[in-house]
Amino acid sequence: MILDILELTLTELKARLDVRDITSEQVTKACLEKIEGTKGLNALISVCSESALKQAKVVDIARAKGEKLGPLAGVPIVLKDNINYAGLKTTCASRFLSNNVSVYNATVTERLLDAGAIVLGKANMDEFAMGSSNENSYFGIVKNPHDLACVPGGSSGGSAVSVAANQCFASLGTDTGGSIRQPSSYCGVVGLKPTYGLVSRYGVVAFASSLDQVGPITRSVRDSALMLNVLAGKKDPLDMTNVGSSTDYLKTITGKVSGVRVGVVKQFFQEGLAPEVRAKTEEAIMLLKAGGAIIKEVNLPNIDVALSVYYIISSAEATSNLARFDGIKYGVQAKDYNGLIDLYFKSRTQGFGREVKRRIMLGNYVLSSGYFDAFYRKAKQVQKVIMQEFSTAFKDCDVLIGPTAPTTAFKIGEKISNPLSMYLNDIYTVPVNIAGLPGISIPFKSDNKGLPIGVQLIADKFNEGVIFNVADYIESKLGRAAK
Repeated sequence: MILDILELTLTELKARLDVRDITSEQVTKACLEKIEGTKGLNALISVCSESALKQAKVVDIARAKGEKLGPLAGVPIVLKDNINYAGLKTTCASRFLSNNVSVYNATVTERLLDAGAIVLGKANMDEFAMGSSNENSYFGIVKNPHDLACVPGGSSGGSAVSVAANQCFASLGTDTGGSIRQPSSYCGVVGLKPTYGLVSRYGVVAFASSLDQVGPITRSVRDSALMLNVLAGKKDPLDMTNVGSSTDYLKTITGKVSGVRVGVVKQFFQEGLAPEVRAKTEEAIMLLKAGGAIIKEVNLPNIDVALSVYYIISSAEATSNLARFDGIKYGVQAKDYNGLIDLYFKSRTQGFGREVKRRIMLGNYVLSSGYFDAFYRKAKQVQKVIMQEFSTAFKDCDVLIGPTAPTTAFKIGEKISNPLSMYLNDIYTVPVNIAGLPGISIPFKSDNKGLPIGVQLIADKFNEGVIFNVADYIESKLGRAAK
């Protein structure tokens, strides 16, 4: 049945499409019907049904003619709504950009289209990617498909939900401090944050430019590797930080972990970690040990301050990046104002949400002349220390393991009025961004409420291959559903 197709992984779907067991048009229609049937999740901000079906028909015709097709030909995919797709709105889930239509494609969008992917629409998110619960969206809260009373995580909550709810076969998110991995953990899907610079950021609305990275959210590790093959590719001249890659990440998966040195980060198992999350993470470690992996304890003494470093650096960069939103060049403009300064003030007051304003104020504070040295400069110095500690750890380890988040998904509204409690959800993910490393979250069973638990694997820079290999091994021992 067509509906059963929606349960497949991207890799499985690709195989069915390649032998013409099913058409892309049929799959795309099934996804669009699923989106309509699950719209109560509020996962998507916009859906482009007409263009998606048109793309699908073009792929089907080309496949019937025996033409050479891209690796994602006919596969329906969703983009996070801070990634440009020409002709469709890019809102960043903000009132400020609620009328903003993209006039060009992001590089990652171009690469998906070149690979034959079918873009279904844009995913809901925390406004300007600032948040850990997807409650900070102008377009409303996204709901977790495993429990509608719970958050899906953020900021790429809509992207994670779209995959978990079978609305698409993969999605793109962005990860500045855990925004791919944390919602993937909460929703029971695979989320990859690549090495900083591996994937082009051109055409992606910036939050914190030195930390942001685009990555895929999928149902399986092999799907993630296939997606990274498409997203990385050759160096993009439009992004000065991009280095590109010629690696075939699917070929890095061996099915074995014997001799792989796995570091268990001591600081990831301290106070604040939910007992069930701890137990499942330790179970994953024992599974690797049984497979011949060498388990070592790793000490990262300054990782405890990574969260503070992250919120200082990211807020400072957000303040600079969001300065362009002034109500003049584009975006929503205040109706009644008295002079230029009043226009700026009212447009930004009306256009930005509560959390974005909080980050802007924090950023301006740490960059101000009286506090720059005490906060921002010191944060950059500590960042170097944390990077060095990771570098030292990877001399003795191939991969690090720990929980993705301290708890499973929490209730909607539970933490929205307590920013500090909310920020602590990112305590295990932000160090990866601070150090520019690759990290992946994979589902590893569930808690006693049936909510997914995610395990995180971290590798040295540009060593995505080892985390794909270890993650695939864990996944293969559990089965794809990881129940």
